[in-house]
Amino acid sequence: MRITGTCKRDGRDFTVEQVVASGGGCPWDGEPFQADYAVTLVNALREAELFGTKLEQALVQIADIRPEFTLHAGSVVGGLKAALDRLEQNLVTQG
Repeated sequence: MRITGTCKRDGRDFTVEQVVASGGGCPWDGEPFQADYAVTLVNALREAELFGTKLEQALVQIADIRPEFTLHAGSVVGGLKAALDRLEQNLVTQG
């Protein structure tokens, strides 16, 4: 899974890999996304991509064996959507 995001300061898109490589800063302006918790942020971003990939792979594997059930999408992505919605709050406005 390749996770991408948008900087709240300048509106430019980035990949999690770029943020991890920069030590938690914006790859474009170099400013930290969270100066007080840069290490925690980098670790959490790294884990989000890793575990997102694992979840995606597991779901593909489940689908490939064609079980006699379906999974409720909301039970898989509901909590993820709620967390993502929280990241969209408190946008910084320029100008």
